[in-house]
Amino acid sequence: MEDERLGKLWNFGDPAGTESRFRELLGTAEYAPGTAARSELTTQIARAQGLQRKFDEARRTLAENPPVGDVARVRWHLERGRTDNSSKAGDRGRADFLKALELAEAAGEENLAVDAAHMMAIIESPDAALEWSARAIAMAEAAKSEKAKNWLGPLYNNTGWTHHDRKEYEKAMELFEKSLAFRAERRQEAETRIAKYTIARCLRSMGRLDEALSKQQALHAEFEAAQKSDGYVLEELGECLLALGRAAESKPWFAKAHAELSKDAWLAANEKPRLERLGRLAAGER
Repeated sequence: MEDERLGKLWNFGDPAGTESRFRELLGTAEYAPGTAARSELTTQIARAQGLQRKFDEARRTLAENPPVGDVARVRWHLERGRTDNSSKAGDRGRADFLKALELAEAAGEENLAVDAAHMMAIIESPDAALEWSARAIAMAEAAKSEKAKNWLGPLYNNTGWTHHDRKEYEKAMELFEKSLAFRAERRQEAETRIAKYTIARCLRSMGRLDEALSKQQALHAEFEAAQKSDGYVLEELGECLLALGRAAESKPWFAKAHAELSKDAWLAANEKPRLERLGRLAAGER
C-alpha cells in the first residue's frame, strides 16, 4: 500500500519545499536504506525535482535508487515517465506509463493505476487521449478506493479541455460541470474555483460573452475576498471585455494578468507567445 505520510507532506505549489521535507525523512529509521518505504520516498523526491524542472537531477535520483516493493516499482515508472513528458524527451514517458499501469493493476493499486491511465491521456493524440480518459474515468468510478475516486475531479477537467480544444464545447461543458459538482461536494475550495473558471472559459468559447464575463467577475471577487489573485481569471476578464468590444477596459486586466502569469515558470517555458500577446494587449496593441 502507498505511504500516506508522503501524501500529507506534498505541496504541489511548493515543490522545492516539498523536496526539503522529503529529504528530512531520509535520515530516519522508518526510511532506512534498502526499505520499500525509502524506495517510495525517493520516487517522490524525483517528482518534486521534476516539478522544479530539475530534470537531470530527477533522472539521477531514480537511476541511483532502483525500486523496492510493488508501490515503489509503480511510482518509479510513473516518475520517470513524468520526467520525460515534462522535458519532452523520448516517447514522452509512454513506455513507462504503460508499465506503471500494468504493475499497478497486478498489485491491486487502484489509485496508481488511474494515475498511469490519466498520464496516458495527457501524452496521447486527441483521439487516443479521449479513449484513455474514458478508460481512466471508468476505472475511477468503479474503484473501491476513495483515493482512486478522487481522480474524477481532474479527469473530468482534463477530458473537458480535450473536448474544448477540439471545439466540442457542449461536451466540454458537461464535463466541466461534473468537475464543479465533484469539487463542490467535497468542499475542495481551490479546485472548486478552478472548475468555476473552466465553465466561464468555455462560455466565452461558446460565444456567451456576457455570461462568461459575469462568472469571471464573480470568481475574481471570490479571490479578492480571500486576499488572493489568479492570473488566469485576470486574463479572462481581459479577453471577455475585448471580445465584447470594450478594449479600453480590457487593458488594465491584461496588464495585471501579464504581471501575474509571467511569474509562472511553466508558462514562461511553454507559452511564451501567450505571455507576449498579453504584454501587447496591456499596451493597447493587437
